Amino acid sequence: MKKNKKFKDLLTSVDILNTLSGGVSEPFVSIREEADRHEVRVRVPGINKETLQAEVHNNELIIFYMIPMESDGKAVQLPQIIYNNAIPYFIEINGIQAHYEDNELVVELPFNEFSNGYNKTIKAS
Repeated sequence: MKKNKKFKDLLTSVDILNTLSGGVSEPFVSIREEADRHEVRVRVPGINKETLQAEVHNNELIIFYMIPMESDGKAVQLPQIIYNNAIPYFIEINGIQAHYEDNELVVELPFNEFSNGYNKTIKAS
């Protein structure tokens, strides 16, 4: 019986998200390369910039915000993912930072020593 309840909650959540999709604003995502870093800029019309969140998970950068929903009388937070990409090898993962600028979340991805390529001569023995 519990499995059916969880499945019903999931279907309700999916149905709500499908309904919302018609009214969700199109996010703006811009990726710029600077001399020492990449910048990912995100803005979603109608969404407060402070609700935008950035996380690094399993070597991927994920930018999202939570949509509050109600399902069977329970408050549920569902993530709306805006950006999800693998972090390249030439980015210093520990140096990734984010800040708010104007109406945008700006995520800075600084280059590491591999940004100019990696070369190594391998001698056979």
